[in-house]
Amino acid sequence: MGRLLYVMTKPCGIFITFEGIDGCGKSTQAVRLCRKLRRRGYDPLFVREPGGTVVSEKIRRILLDRKNQITPLAELLLYEAARAHLARTVIIPALTQGRAVVCDRYYDSTTAYQGHGRGLDTRLIETLNKAASDNVAPDLTFILDVDYRTSLSRRGKVPDRLEKESRAFFNRVRRGFMSLAKQKRVVLLDSQDDIESVAAEVWSRVESLLPPKRTPRAR
Repeated sequence: MGRLLYVMTKPCGIFITFEGIDGCGKSTQAVRLCRKLRRRGYDPLFVREPGGTVVSEKIRRILLDRKNQITPLAELLLYEAARAHLARTVIIPALTQGRAVVCDRYYDSTTAYQGHGRGLDTRLIETLNKAASDNVAPDLTFILDVDYRTSLSRRGKVPDRLEKESRAFFNRVRRGFMSLAKQKRVVLLDSQDDIESVAAEVWSRVESLLPPKRTPRAR
């Protein structure tokens, strides 16, 4: 399992994240995984970044509003603020309760987008990621890889502030995710495969991490 280092409690759930450039299909796979977990008798919690709380959703609207012009450093700090609130008030309590937490984006996206995409110092980003997350790392991360043209075809008709960035920007972000895929906790998947094949691979990786379900004792 990943390192769950929150000092005030001892998280005992599992933490799974989905990453990739916009349009890669990560949200679809995250939702499918939650449905399968429920069918198998588990109680997963699905959250997204930025978002997942009232405060973090307000920050999300600021970040994605295409009318807003936000400097790279301000953008980074807004993402970290949203994460800090989500981690402390939602993710950590759920893990402490032993739940499976499935997150649509986490701090790997910050490294890829603000570090590789915007060109900010990745050492600074690593420090801020650790602080904002209370050092809670995913146990398993899926990076769904897709080329720019395919990702573009999957997006909505009206792009948000991030989606309207250039091809060069998204190519840098994609390369950033490829560099992150070298970590042991990361599984790199080809998102151009059909949805069912990707979902089957996701489940095969997750199933091995799941704790056994408790059965009631006979009286």
